[in-house]
Amino acid sequence: MTAIPANLTERDIAKTIDHSLLRPELDDDFIEAGCRLAAEYDVASVCVRPVDVQRAVKILAGTDVAVGTVIGFPHGNHRTDTKLFEAQQALADGATELDMVLQIGALKSGRDAEVLADIAAVVEVAHAAGAIVKVIFENAYLTDEEKVRACHLSEAAGADFVKTSTGFAPGGATHGDLALMRRSVSPHIQVKAAGGVRTLDALLDVMALGVTRVGATATKVIIDDFRARRAGLATAASEPAATADSSVY
Repeated sequence: MTAIPANLTERDIAKTIDHSLLRPELDDDFIEAGCRLAAEYDVASVCVRPVDVQRAVKILAGTDVAVGTVIGFPHGNHRTDTKLFEAQQALADGATELDMVLQIGALKSGRDAEVLADIAAVVEVAHAAGAIVKVIFENAYLTDEEKVRACHLSEAAGADFVKTSTGFAPGGATHGDLALMRRSVSPHIQVKAAGGVRTLDALLDVMALGVTRVGATATKVIIDDFRARRAGLATAASEPAATADSSVY
């Protein structure tokens, strides 16, 4: 079990979580329940499918939970003008966070200028609207050298975050990848882990690597575990110390 830092609060944990509602089979009731859970636990954001942005904005109005969505999802190989249309529509619908997938094939082919231009185009319209951009790499398909190039290109394009994965590829966030990404971007660029962070311990472990956001579907499990462990620590701290002969009686 990973130790919880003494100064870490429930809000610190909650505001690290982007509650993910992206699976294709989710119905309206599930999306609404997910948004209400996100509000109850006061997480950083919900990340919903583009078609659900307007609904999420209405449900979360008056809360401190942002609404995010995905662009070029999940493969990244949309034309840039298609990604721009998606971004502009998402922003018009009320999204304030965009998680875009970079052009994976172009990156692997060494067409770095195209990858840079693709990211920069989305960043420009997002920042003009006061929104942030997280660039998804899909690390399961990349070499370490390609991951480093993706970090450098994302930063050069003005992105706010670099992100490991969509959650729909063969692999998700690994500690090795997160450490590599953290040291491959400047301190002002944040790192998001997606895919595999399903427990409080897993969240604490990636936070220790410098991660500031995670994509999670297990939000309730994670925060309830934090509450339970914090309550246990408080109970233990309030119990009087046993006397030398207390075990005799």
